[in-house]
Amino acid sequence: MKNSEPSKDPSSLEDKVERCQQLIGYRFQDPTYVASALTHASVAASRKHSNERMEFLGDAILGMVVCEKIFQTYPEYLEGELTKIKSVVVSRRVCAKISKKLGIESCLHVGKGMMRHGMPRSLLSDVFEALIAAVYLDGGIEAAREFILKYMEPEIRMAAEGQSSGNFKSLLQQMAQGEMKGTPVYRLVGESGPDHSKYFEIAAEIAGRRFTSAWGRNKKEAEQRAAGNAISELRDEEPPFVSNRFVGQPKESHDND
Repeated sequence: MKNSEPSKDPSSLEDKVERCQQLIGYRFQDPTYVASALTHASVAASRKHSNERMEFLGDAILGMVVCEKIFQTYPEYLEGELTKIKSVVVSRRVCAKISKKLGIESCLHVGKGMMRHGMPRSLLSDVFEALIAAVYLDGGIEAAREFILKYMEPEIRMAAEGQSSGNFKSLLQQMAQGEMKGTPVYRLVGESGPDHSKYFEIAAEIAGRRFTSAWGRNKKEAEQRAAGNAISELRDEEPPFVSNRFVGQPKESHDND
């Protein structure tokens, strides 16, 4: 009778490292980098040995590469416009979306308690940034730049199109169909003023989820602003057009005051 060899544990860190390399299309010279990127603090010997430090580095590299790409691609844009595009692209929502699309959640080395209520978006976002750091440490800045732009260039283009056209409805339509498998519906929730100078309050709704409403001087303007609010809330950001302010007025930013 032959002795059977012990089967490999498909959930071992070694196997997750191999699977991750296949999913992202990058072969590490030093696999310890990707192992560190996949290891959450819930299973690490200490927080120093988790992917938190890698995430810190990856976030900085991601921001630099995206800013450089936007700066070079859109020379006609001013600082404020560049900042808005960067804030859209370098976000938890986008990083988590890419991780999910790649299937990285199957490679995460985390404690069982973390998965009790499903995979948190923050874990998916953090591991993408940690993987950026791993690629950088293993292959240098050019390898990291290639890795980042492979997934971020479509996000940059989409954000820039929304910025240049101001067409929030078009951008929301793309986001809804791509991420929520639904189509935005615009609900009239209020009116104000005399017939000759009426304002309208409208809210965007996707798959039963209603977003913060917005006022406009006509229904078209109100719908655009309602779409802008929905986009911000989908990105876990504060909506720019809020109903409890002066009718039709967007909330101003006073960060530099």
